[in-house]
Amino acid sequence: MWFQKLLFTTAILVASASGAIAQSAIPKIGDIYIISRDDNRIFRGSHRIYTRQADGLVEVEYCNRSYWVRAATVAWTQLEVEQSFVVRVEFNRGKGWRPICSHPEEQVTLRDLGITEDPRVVIQNDGPTVDKVKRFAAIRKAFNPKGTENAAQSFHDE
Repeated sequence: MWFQKLLFTTAILVASASGAIAQSAIPKIGDIYIISRDDNRIFRGSHRIYTRQADGLVEVEYCNRSYWVRAATVAWTQLEVEQSFVVRVEFNRGKGWRPICSHPEEQVTLRDLGITEDPRVVIQNDGPTVDKVKRFAAIRKAFNPKGTENAAQSFHDE
């Protein structure tokens, strides 16, 4: 147990020293994470999950309780399990982590979120790929003043 804490603390310190983790990203008492561990219960990685809605998060349910997560978190969970690691929802109680839900990968998948892309692509893009043609069409439409649909496309057409 002390070895796990040492590894986790060392990882946080190294990342903080290199500027990879912002001060607010350090786990606090009461935070909830999906944590991946190997066969020896050694920490491998984690993703924070939330109890409130925020931009970029989707609502999911683990062990009959609602949480808000990024799609990339669900993808990461699936990939960790594919590599034979154990993932659980865990609560930071200040003196260690308390498991509160086992097998989140069986409860929520990318397909449940309506995402059919490979989990690696979702992680790389930090979410599902957005159809760029539709996105640019929406941007163009937003900048098109009302009533000018039939207007000349360029001042050269006048």
